[in-house]
Amino acid sequence: MADAQDLVRAQVLIVDDEKDHAETMAEALHKPGHICTIVNSKKAAEEELRHGNFDVVVTDLVMETPRSGMEVLELVRQVQPDAATIMVTAHGDIPTAKEALRGGAYDFIVKPLDLVVFRNLVQRAAESVLLRHQNEKLRGQVDAAYGFEGIIGESAAIRQVITSIRQVGPTNIPVLISGESGTGKELVAHAIHQYSKRKERRFVPFNAAGQAESLLEDQLFGHVRGAYTGADKDREGVFEYGDRGSVFLDEIGDTPLSMQPKLLRVLEKGEIVRLGSNDARKVDVRFISATNRDLRTMIKQGQFREDLFYRLRGVEINIPPLRERREDIPLLVRHALGRFARELDRVIPTISEPAMLRLVAFQWPGNVRELMNIVHRMMVGSSANILDVQDVPAEIHVTDSDDAAMGVSAGLGGLAGCGLGRLEKEAIRQTLAMAEGNREKAAQMLGIGERTLYRKLKEYGLR
Repeated sequence: MADAQDLVRAQVLIVDDEKDHAETMAEALHKPGHICTIVNSKKAAEEELRHGNFDVVVTDLVMETPRSGMEVLELVRQVQPDAATIMVTAHGDIPTAKEALRGGAYDFIVKPLDLVVFRNLVQRAAESVLLRHQNEKLRGQVDAAYGFEGIIGESAAIRQVITSIRQVGPTNIPVLISGESGTGKELVAHAIHQYSKRKERRFVPFNAAGQAESLLEDQLFGHVRGAYTGADKDREGVFEYGDRGSVFLDEIGDTPLSMQPKLLRVLEKGEIVRLGSNDARKVDVRFISATNRDLRTMIKQGQFREDLFYRLRGVEINIPPLRERREDIPLLVRHALGRFARELDRVIPTISEPAMLRLVAFQWPGNVRELMNIVHRMMVGSSANILDVQDVPAEIHVTDSDDAAMGVSAGLGGLAGCGLGRLEKEAIRQTLAMAEGNREKAAQMLGIGERTLYRKLKEYGLR
């Protein structure tokens, strides 16, 4: 059994409309040193959850209504997703308690409580929350070696993106993020939110692509009861849900023309009108949008409003495709190896030089998303501690276009099927140029040791 000093001390919110029962639970938790807050209604629980900070929430399943506890659980998931929720239930409500487990509850316990069992359950929940926090902190420390808010890269292009995030983050100016699919536009949007004064509020991402117009309007602006068949109660949309936080609209270029004046109203007046209503409602959101389409061409073609474009584009941040910042690929690969090793509960493998060079040479039409997927496949397909060329999927092959992109002269011909030695030499040459002759930096970019690079330089006659 753990010593008293080894026990995790947690902030616990107890929600129970039976005051004596709530006091009994709190008394049981005070002994090991937990700090308890008691409330006796769902409304009071909401107030505490929105303004306090808790590790564990213990809630009675049935209070004002048979679903009160489930509503508290949903609220915890929305406003304090890192907290663990324990449901307290009568024997007859076990099916609902099991539903709560499927809905994200940590566990449930049946009345009458065995206080020793209850105390141990809360302790395990607190320990799981602490472990998750520690893992997130460690992950942040690992990412911090190469990244900013999860953005991995040392290229000049990525450094410019990070500089832009630092500049615009603390402001309220709308930001338009442009770039190909898979380059990490949502990651940049989230970094802007995290660097803003709204970081304690919600970050609400929403993809506008592929939505029917009526559904899109309902999702964004909400509706009032009776707005259409089946609308049996009022519902807030994305903008109201994200009030005082940041809303990220991905694929903004796919927004129908008829919807665009309503987005302009949000930007200009901070107002929305729910479906089925004539009353404007005030919202305060940081507007971040993204597109992989050329909005200027769409304006010329009459597919996008020019006034909306200039309101969205308070500041534009362009994320270059991966093929234009190949020096970031080794960093991204190492990041992916660590991430998936944790997911697969295995030792972090290394990657051979030839395998890394093949990854660096590829064009990556799917950008970072495709690279992450390939590294994941390589790790799932091999249990070895060193991933080699045979572990690289067949579709990641070197073509003439890759040859040109790497700066290899046309006279060298294609690299496919023969070119690892040739590819290695040219990759080292180009990386040294990018690193301005700094061998230490070039070795890091290539994912190899400095001594190995020095040997290769001598072998290939490079200086």
